[in-house]
Amino acid sequence: MQRTAILESLLLLSSSTSAFLPPHPIGGVVFPPRRVDIMTAFPSTQLADSNDADDAVATAVIDRPYGAWESPITSRAITAGSVRLGPVYFHDGEVYWVEGRPMEGGRNVLCRRSRRVEEGEGGGTAAVLDVTPPGSNVRTRVHEYGGGAVVLGKDGNEVYYSDFATQGIRRVVDDDGGGGGVGKSIPITSEYDGGGGDHIYRFADGVLSGDGATMYSIREYHPNGGKTDPREVVNELVSINVIDGSMKVIATGNDFYASPRLSPDGTKLAYVTWDHPNMPWDATELRVVDIVADDDDVSGPPLPPSSISDEHALIAGGDGDTSVIQPRWHPITGELYYLSDMSGYYNIYRSEPDDTTTPVLPMKYDFGGSAPGWTLGQVGYAFLDDGRLVAQYAKDGRSVLVVADVVDVVGEATNVREYGGEGDGLPDMLSGIVPGVGSDLYFLGGSPGVPSCVYVWNLDDDRRHRPAAVIARSSNVTFPEDVISHPEMIEFPTTLGTAYGYYYPPRNGKYVCTTDVAPPLLVKAHGGPTACTGPSFNAGIQYWTSRGFAVLDVDYGGSTGYGREYRRRLRKSWGIVDVDDVCNGAKYLVERGLADGDRLCIDGGSAGGYTTLSALAFRDVFRAGTSLYGVADLTALAGDTHKFESRYLDGLVGAYPEDERIYRDRSPIESVDTLSCPILLLQGAEDKVVPPNQAVMMHEALLKKGIPTCLKIYDGEQHGFRKAEHIEDAIDSELAFYGKVFGIEDIPGAIELEVDNL
Repeated sequence: MQRTAILESLLLLSSSTSAFLPPHPIGGVVFPPRRVDIMTAFPSTQLADSNDADDAVATAVIDRPYGAWESPITSRAITAGSVRLGPVYFHDGEVYWVEGRPMEGGRNVLCRRSRRVEEGEGGGTAAVLDVTPPGSNVRTRVHEYGGGAVVLGKDGNEVYYSDFATQGIRRVVDDDGGGGGVGKSIPITSEYDGGGGDHIYRFADGVLSGDGATMYSIREYHPNGGKTDPREVVNELVSINVIDGSMKVIATGNDFYASPRLSPDGTKLAYVTWDHPNMPWDATELRVVDIVADDDDVSGPPLPPSSISDEHALIAGGDGDTSVIQPRWHPITGELYYLSDMSGYYNIYRSEPDDTTTPVLPMKYDFGGSAPGWTLGQVGYAFLDDGRLVAQYAKDGRSVLVVADVVDVVGEATNVREYGGEGDGLPDMLSGIVPGVGSDLYFLGGSPGVPSCVYVWNLDDDRRHRPAAVIARSSNVTFPEDVISHPEMIEFPTTLGTAYGYYYPPRNGKYVCTTDVAPPLLVKAHGGPTACTGPSFNAGIQYWTSRGFAVLDVDYGGSTGYGREYRRRLRKSWGIVDVDDVCNGAKYLVERGLADGDRLCIDGGSAGGYTTLSALAFRDVFRAGTSLYGVADLTALAGDTHKFESRYLDGLVGAYPEDERIYRDRSPIESVDTLSCPILLLQGAEDKVVPPNQAVMMHEALLKKGIPTCLKIYDGEQHGFRKAEHIEDAIDSELAFYGKVFGIEDIPGAIELEVDNL
């Protein structure tokens, strides 16, 4: 009775589209939670037993154990036709975007849709061209997480980018005037400071002056060939002469800088800055510095009277408890806008001439993105050619596009119009909106069942009902609908009240399981930890559900997208709140018959790897786990990580070394005696965020205790895997690992995996 009811409820659920869409991050969009009673969404005990139903199911599908279903969503299929779509840009009448290509070693390529082909004789489809040279990699390592690696030139023939190999800035010049594609690459800066070749600079988040002669950029200085104590790394804002590469300091004295933005008249530079131990989502300052002519060097770029940040005008923040991010100048009025979480949510504000602040679109929704502050160059709002404000938030599980008048408006925005309903032609989710010509908008978009794409859509009333047109796709590989599991949001009780997650039931139209009461459950803990997950199409999750695993993707306390109070649950509580939440989420599903309590496993990358290892070390809920470049030793991390995160643990755990005992008590490697279940460790050999020694130490400790374990270290990988062969091997190894641990036999396509102590 119970087995049949559960089976039928899963089949019925997986055949319909989700009616409850949760918080969703896709390139900067966060969807607020919709409350759902899981017994309504998953009525596993409400269906009557029926022999007729059993017979109908049995004749339609193959009966195999959960976890042993054959799936078309293979690791090769995930990487072969897929790219990562990055920021979208529009300049000089053409749209640009960044593609991360696993099949090309994970390198990032700047692409452009050619206007010249699009407007050619006879019409036809516009060509998509690579802008950056073959073999180049458009990626900066400022803050290690990068972002803001592209700056568009004064006209369409020039593009500047941060080169991953040298971390210098290079210029691409299109040899044939803008139509033929890849041009030559010319170095603008040297990675060395000229003092003997030992000193390396990194650059990011640049902006050009009106005449195109000067770039204002973040510069990160790494003495000793980049192999240095994080305390010796220096972050500043500099001006760069794009002709000869000479540099002058614009702002210095603080630990970090972001978002330099030049006013329309070129006389003021706004920027965000902060100091240790704060992270950008904790407390920042928005400052403005005057840019004036340099009387001693009339040929050089304008400079501020002083480069000391504390002497620059403080516009917002500075109270030690408010995060201010993403400043932008209005192109017509010259007013300064920014995002602040002072209300408890990231909202849009305008700085007034009398030094007051006006909330432009006050809402209990975040405009800050899914992971505000982690990368540079993030865009949460923009301005149209006619001066209107355009932004996006989420409501009832869909993106809402907001357009409002802010020119000649006192106080809040007026004539606020919202798009995203039936008939508007927009995808379910969108982010990173970039205005084009007139009312054209470019953005990233997608849905739970459709991989992300670059779209263009027009705001004009007579055109807006047309569906948004696809310019580029993240994947050209398609899968049968009957193997796609649609997520449902669940809300479950936990230590601090309520936490959230997305439950994906097993789904594969060719298979059914009548021998198991419930499927094995893989719980996923996202990285960050100050970030979030969401129901965007994720082939890495569908890989599991199409094989008969259930998946729970958890937004534990401390995740973004639920307001500042929820985000701050992890303060001094990392390794406690997050661990409680992933465990309580798994138990919640077991209690409702949606997961097998004897086959619970967990995985996570980076901070999620720490949550994984902590759940395995300090709780008795899961039977196996996989840590991908995860933290095993908090004390080692406190003394061996990069500058951006070198004081992150002060807020998550406590001050080090003053609170060393807390660090040791919460380090999984210090609690090997409490571990008793198998652990797979996957690690990049060149990881500077979580160094490989963390995985090595954990592996050695597990070996000594006789616990089944396996360690794989991938050459050429840093924090997160980018190469196709490593992405494929990692997920295939995890499947083989759980197959051995849970005794799942005859897994189709399973690779050979040697597990120590098993």
